[in-house]
Amino acid sequence: MRRSELYRMVAIAAVTLCLATSLSGQRKDAAGSDTPAATGTIEGLVRDISCPIQNKEATATNFNLKCARDCAKRGSPLIILTKDGVLYTPISDGMPDQDQRQRLMPYVGKYVQATGKLFERAGTHAIAIDEIKEMKDVPLITDSK
Repeated sequence: MRRSELYRMVAIAAVTLCLATSLSGQRKDAAGSDTPAATGTIEGLVRDISCPIQNKEATATNFNLKCARDCAKRGSPLIILTKDGVLYTPISDGMPDQDQRQRLMPYVGKYVQATGKLFERAGTHAIAIDEIKEMKDVPLITDSK
């Protein structure tokens, strides 16, 4: 076999491998398998990210409203904290990602139901919100320390 034929075969194999890899799926779950984004609904408190990470006593229904609003006003990233302690980062449905902050600011300190595409990667959770509404019937304690 001539050297030029060998190079040609290696190049064809490399291109084939690249195509197969790109067609096999863009997203992988924690185990490395292909998983499409699932549409689902979550419920939780819209708030800043800092306090529930630093203060383990802060929950989705027992928190300091003034602190959450102050942190949000100062630019802390906004999340949705579920009753079981999972933090969901709101993201856009397309790329490049677009800021969701202005959409969430009216809900800071409120318990909401959000529906959209749910994502997970290595324990990090995100939601591309299609619909969000306040759940006024959930009792909140908003004067915690």
